[in-house]
Amino acid sequence: MPLHKDDPRSVGGYKLLDRLGAGGMGVVYRGRARSGREVAVKVVHAQYAEDAVFRARFRQEIAAVRKVSGAFTAPVVDADPEAARPWMATQYVPGLSLATRIREQGPVKEAEVRRLALGLVEALRDIHRAGVVHRDLKPANVLIAGDGPRVIDFGISRAAENNTLTETGQMIGTPPFMSPEQLTDARSVGPASDVFSLGALLVFTLTGRGPFDADSPYLTAYRVVHDAPVLDGVRQPLRDILERCLAKEAADRPELDELAREFAAVLPEEGDDDPPTVILGAKAPAEAGAAAERAGRRRRVHPLLAATGTVGALVLGLTAYLLIGPGLAESREPTVPEGWRPWQTTVFDTSTTGALVVGSVGGSMIGGEPNCLTRGDAVYCAGDSIRPVRLDARTGKTVWRAEIPKIDPETESYSATLLGVRDGMVVLRQSLTESAETDRVYVLGLDAETGEQLWKHRSDDTNLDLALSAGLAITSGGGTAVTARSPRTGAERWTAKMPKGDYCSFLPDGAEVYAQCMGDMEASDDSVLLALDPDDGSQRRLTVPSGSGVLGLLDGKLLLLQSGPTDESSLDAPLYERVVLIDPATGTRTTAKLAKGYDGEPTLSGGLLWFVSESGVVTAVSPRTGEQEWQARTSLEEPGEPTYDPRTHTLYLASGTGRVAALDGRDGSLLWETLPRPGVTSSGMTGPGVLLYKGALVVATGDGTVFSLDPADPEGKTLPD
Repeated sequence: MPLHKDDPRSVGGYKLLDRLGAGGMGVVYRGRARSGREVAVKVVHAQYAEDAVFRARFRQEIAAVRKVSGAFTAPVVDADPEAARPWMATQYVPGLSLATRIREQGPVKEAEVRRLALGLVEALRDIHRAGVVHRDLKPANVLIAGDGPRVIDFGISRAAENNTLTETGQMIGTPPFMSPEQLTDARSVGPASDVFSLGALLVFTLTGRGPFDADSPYLTAYRVVHDAPVLDGVRQPLRDILERCLAKEAADRPELDELAREFAAVLPEEGDDDPPTVILGAKAPAEAGAAAERAGRRRRVHPLLAATGTVGALVLGLTAYLLIGPGLAESREPTVPEGWRPWQTTVFDTSTTGALVVGSVGGSMIGGEPNCLTRGDAVYCAGDSIRPVRLDARTGKTVWRAEIPKIDPETESYSATLLGVRDGMVVLRQSLTESAETDRVYVLGLDAETGEQLWKHRSDDTNLDLALSAGLAITSGGGTAVTARSPRTGAERWTAKMPKGDYCSFLPDGAEVYAQCMGDMEASDDSVLLALDPDDGSQRRLTVPSGSGVLGLLDGKLLLLQSGPTDESSLDAPLYERVVLIDPATGTRTTAKLAKGYDGEPTLSGGLLWFVSESGVVTAVSPRTGEQEWQARTSLEEPGEPTYDPRTHTLYLASGTGRVAALDGRDGSLLWETLPRPGVTSSGMTGPGVLLYKGALVVATGDGTVFSLDPADPEGKTLPD
């Protein structure tokens, strides 16, 4: 891929030629040294470079991988963990990963596996001699080069004698290729763990299936720990060797030197029709050991190891830490916080979780769907007929309920909407509606720790959306101007005029306050985008294509979705047809036409556009190219806005009945779906969003129910308060 506009042109003296991959924590480039040698340069995202824990871990990773060198590894050739943006450069290996080879061409014959198996044994021997345990040996981390396999991605390895970072309970690895001890006691992981992974990898290479494959990574992990491996399709005597590699107890697995002798003895040379017959357990003849050594050095190219010229992001070996963050790698086993347990409660005052039972607000127990958000160890909720409430995210216990104005439940109603949490304050929009449908609207700030109201201002949102944007509480006066206030004190910072007669909505994030203002909804070109300086409210006006709406920020640019022409004879909304990116500094626009028109509610998250239909179909689209990444079907009815967890590459959705589904964000495969939630009464509305809480999930349904579950055990027994 070509370099982006804001990519550096050189790092550490290496000229960057193009992009080869990117993840949640960093970007990988193909670089060239002054000598002409090509390298893969991995550069950490700027926001993580300020994290002291990240730097310590990155420094330790580099120290570990520099100990490793050998014919079948891709070594680190340079690094600077102290740079403003830490980076490291590894040997550049053009070729396919083993995962890609198997996906494109199917399982590998035994004659082709011989050199692969012996090369991997030699690579692991070099790694272990350096005092390092790889911990994530899998097909994606094995490159098929012209002169033999290469084991890459030592970025998540740890020196065997230094396991302080794994003592915290963080799990490193990928479930289908992880050892039982990685799942049960990470502190006990040693070289034998890599032998287990090697056995699983070779079974996958020979059959196209892992020995513990299941419908979800959670069930796979269970089978790794408890079930015997499935070795259908692996012939004897190789089957016996791999079965010993996959022993549950580390002490029962063979040593690498023993494996080298046995693989050399039982795996056929290329051109042999049948594998030799060997009695396992006996010492291999000396010539077999010599053959193993020769096999490790042979440079003859054959189909499995032929370079294809295709270079993908997997070739680069970007560390799992750079891709998704510390300790999670490609596993979807996020550890729930200490003290957390499954819980279920209600946001209404009849909750038995410690709140006083004072009856309903507004004369109804069932109001509109609550809107909730998580911050730290708290879940904050508000809504129609709901007193603003803070729940303990670990237990569901009520921490406080805010006081609200006295109203006549026969003639008046109350509603509150969370705008956000900032500077220790919960900022809300509060509406009091009388029978004549006249609203009194306020913006107020509650102390996040106590729920005490510290400030309150009357507002008018007839033409203006109230918001928390760029760290400011955006209120309005008379529908013609906006006032920016301090979230902490409510004090006025500045006031700015808005286009008269337009309705303006605000983007909640970004370095500036962005407002899209629209006039007559029937006019196709009556729209303007304003960028307001958060310091003084000064404005810049940006050109907006007709029929488009701002969805969020991507790479510092405003992303808008543009819909096609309206069909007046149809009741359906027009389809989204284009992605428009606007540079807020220059106003420069770039447009990508979508591969086809999409309906459903769009969401921008994790660098992708997600379209979710009422029937439960989810589509992932690249906003940079407009190409469809994948499309998947769930059985959820009218799911709400999807939530993407970049640490685990998982997309979560929920329905009004409390059903939750998880999809692999990379290919759309369905990981799991839950049954309707006990005690939840569907409100007939679109499903809620799913909130992330430190590895656990929190969902608030339309009937006021709020519950939390463990994505590693989504059907776990609920423990209501």
